[in-house]
Formats: sequence, C-alpha cells, structure tokens
Amino acid sequence: MKGLSERIARDPSISERDFWRALQTIEGQLHQLGSQGKPIPIDLIFARAILRRACQSRQQG
Repeated sequence: MKGLSERIARDPSISERDFWRALQTIEGQLHQLGSQGKPIPIDLIFARAILRRACQSRQQG
C-alpha cells in the first residue's frame, strides 16, 4: 500500500484537485453506506488510505 501511494504521489498527471475530488467521492460513498447501515467494502477503505498517504507524501515534498 505504501509503494502504491508513493507512485501516485509522484505522478505529475494527477493534480491536487484530482486528489481532492477522489477523496471527496470516497468519503461521500462511505458516508452514504454508513448512514444506510450497509457494509463498507474493504477496498473503499484501502483506496481512501492510499489516497491520504499520497496526499501526505506530496505535501511533504
């Protein structure tokens, strides 16, 4: 997971806005599923973690 997030962070074709939009989409899906009492797919949790790490890596330089 760390390797993938590092590769994503270094990809110049992904903008800060792309990161933000992807995280907002995932957070919205998680919120919707949680409020409906539906199970949360583990892949969605992993995707959020990967994107968060990528954002942190990019901010740190």
